[in-house]
Amino acid sequence: MEKHVGVVAIIINDRKTAAPKVNEVLTKYGDLVIGRMGIPYPRRNVYVVTLIVDGSNDEIGAMTGKLGAIKDVTVKSTLTKCE
Repeated sequence: MEKHVGVVAIIINDRKTAAPKVNEVLTKYGDLVIGRMGIPYPRRNVYVVTLIVDGSNDEIGAMTGKLGAIKDVTVKSTLTKCE
């Protein structure tokens, strides 16, 4: 199975309701996460989370798909192949 390393950016617009759901998904896919940084941005009323991930395209896609399905959450990712 081909593995990828990449970055996933998550923007949460309603932290109170969406953050617990985001954390639930991230816990489920915790084996893919190498590093995580979360920063609140009160000026824009958003919370930004960045992940460094390592996994197959299917695994990372499943995680980002579940995150993107959460109301008030936007997800973007970029991946590269690893040898």
